[in-house]
Amino acid sequence: MRSSRLFLLAAWMLFALALHAAAPARAGEVADRVRASGVLRVCIWPDYYGITYRHPRTGQLSGIDIDLSAALARDLGVTLQYVDSSFTQLIDDLRGDRCDVAMFAVGRLPQRLDKLAFTQPYLQSDIYAITTRANRVVREWDDIDRPGVLVAVQAGTFMEPVMAASLHRAQMVVVQPPATRERELQAGRVDVFMTDFPYSRRLLDNADWARLIAPSRPFHVLPYAYAAKPGDAQWLAQLDAFVARIKADGRLLAAARRHGLEPIVAR
Repeated sequence: MRSSRLFLLAAWMLFALALHAAAPARAGEVADRVRASGVLRVCIWPDYYGITYRHPRTGQLSGIDIDLSAALARDLGVTLQYVDSSFTQLIDDLRGDRCDVAMFAVGRLPQRLDKLAFTQPYLQSDIYAITTRANRVVREWDDIDRPGVLVAVQAGTFMEPVMAASLHRAQMVVVQPPATRERELQAGRVDVFMTDFPYSRRLLDNADWARLIAPSRPFHVLPYAYAAKPGDAQWLAQLDAFVARIKADGRLLAAARRHGLEPIVAR
């Protein structure tokens, strides 16, 4: 009997701990922590060219959200700490308090809206295709969804659910790290991969074998925003006010121009 009570007590404690870990932030919790610690922890994806990119040789970070996260820290009067994340880790990292805000052009996807809080958009991008210059299977956008075509998407990106719903004849290939879409394409294991405007710049700027295919008409334009743990209206209001300020004072446009992203600035 005693062992049964102990078992039930242990089960209840584990359940309570799980509820506490999954609970949303209390009002002002994140803002208070940032102010008290003097540190802003920013989740980034360090492989996002033009957004939050870590150079493989120098280790130096660059991109629009490296510039703008520094601007946010200055506005708040705190120091900055980066936390490596990804689109697959994003929700767990924010809800698990590994970082205070995700600043790497996070798409406002339906499956994220009920798990995270978002600012107003600051960028927006359609989907683009990348193939090789030598590829004869996919020459234009309408060639993509055809029988026998292998279409790659990066796991966890918004292209994955969009292309799953959009492709009717082609076969979708989900690329899981450490594999990359570029290597799969160059190896001939896929015919084309789908990406957004910022990532397409990486290929066009650095790979002479890459060819961009733009949609012939708007395909799936997605707004990008900053994301935070839900339940803290005060913190979200501070982040949203920051986005409004950088739009109004020109810092957003200036940063976008520095990184070749002016065409996708959300006005």
